[in-house]
Amino acid sequence: MSAAPVSGASTEAAAFACRVDYTAKDWGSGFGVSVTIANLGTTAVDGWTLTYSYAGNQTLQQGWNGLWSQSGKQVTVRNETWNRTIAAGGSVQPGANFSYSGSNGTPAEFAVNGAACTGVPPTEPPAGGPAPALKVSGNQLTADGKAYRLLGVNRAGGEFACVQGKGMWDSAPVDQASVDAMKTWHIRAVRIPLNEDCWLGLSGSPSGPAYQQAVKDYVNLLVANGINPILDLHWTHGQYTGNVSACADVNATCQKPMPSMQYTPTFWAQVATAFKGNDAVVFDLFNEPYPDAADNWANAAAEWRCLRDGGQCTGIGYEVAGMQDLLDAVRATGATNVVMTAGLTWTNDLSQWLTYRPVDPLNNVVASWHSYNFNACKTSACWDAQIGAVAAQVPVHAGEIGQDSCAHDYLDQVTAWLDAHRLGYTAWTWNPWGCSGGNVLIQDYAGTPTSTYGEGFKAHLLSVTPFVAGRP
Repeated sequence: MSAAPVSGASTEAAAFACRVDYTAKDWGSGFGVSVTIANLGTTAVDGWTLTYSYAGNQTLQQGWNGLWSQSGKQVTVRNETWNRTIAAGGSVQPGANFSYSGSNGTPAEFAVNGAACTGVPPTEPPAGGPAPALKVSGNQLTADGKAYRLLGVNRAGGEFACVQGKGMWDSAPVDQASVDAMKTWHIRAVRIPLNEDCWLGLSGSPSGPAYQQAVKDYVNLLVANGINPILDLHWTHGQYTGNVSACADVNATCQKPMPSMQYTPTFWAQVATAFKGNDAVVFDLFNEPYPDAADNWANAAAEWRCLRDGGQCTGIGYEVAGMQDLLDAVRATGATNVVMTAGLTWTNDLSQWLTYRPVDPLNNVVASWHSYNFNACKTSACWDAQIGAVAAQVPVHAGEIGQDSCAHDYLDQVTAWLDAHRLGYTAWTWNPWGCSGGNVLIQDYAGTPTSTYGEGFKAHLLSVTPFVAGRP
């Protein structure tokens, strides 16, 4: 936890792309440290606060070139009034003396203004060319023969607006200016939730050809601007009133536990036909399956088989389409697009994904994972054991990440882990719904970030690159 604000310190400064270099001179019972904070961005920073933690019993004695404080193992350094500004490409260098006994390891992570400092200079935003065609190679997603990560946001609206009397995109702009705003964040992927009934013309307005054309237009605009679209089937047909039901409506007006055999293979056959030949577009077969909840978590093997094979699944009253059914529907059209397939428990559980993964003759499948601070698998230990095991064999993309508050501490943890494992992610959500509800990145479609959730994620995107260093 941070210490109380100190007079003259910055408490509201925005996150920025940065690098922290830490050096220590040890004399046995104590040591001196010099910490260089470098601004890797293209604009000056007004105000900075550095936080990091020690693993041992290091105790602050005195500090200089910054306002130093310590609470438990966490150290906080705030700017002085005379060094609050860090010029673009510039740096500041606070220092301090500490006492200790036992071990004296170097801190593993540093954050400035609440965002992790990755030490990677910002790269140019996507501009001047279309989004790259994507392909799976081993456990890497690739673009132009190089390992590539999809880094960006979710853009909600297409899943709910058409069935809630709110038009196509919930009154949100889908023009060049709105895409230019995304590019200022260096967004390179946008996940677009869709509605099955509206695409197929079963219900909603717009629906059928008008809905389909609106999706195609937005996809084409993103691709032309160097941004890879991820088409996600979010709301589907089928009546479900069982455990944790979101609605009793047979129409696609809420999240259902699984897609239906009646309509979803047709949906994916039509979507695949519409976008085959454009391998910049990714297909996310189903947003957040929860057949395990429908079964009241009674039989894990049966629940994983339901996810893959569909059929008659316990607790679900309609015939289910499994991930294999949907993948087969896509491939039957001749589409070669990368396909994402989910795990259980609203896509947070990948524990048996490798055992029950669908078979793709093109080997062009990515495991889909969602991570929020309220999920069961929310610690690095779980990520190492479960997600890391999958990522060692196939690419993993975190289609949704976030936390249900306006802070970004959990977001920082999960992006740091994903960066270290060279995996992509798309945060929820690029919609100005008010940060008090959590997981809201922007205040307006001009791209003004929310405080502090949006500020933290924007700074992070500006500091990372989609290409994986050292990977062909």
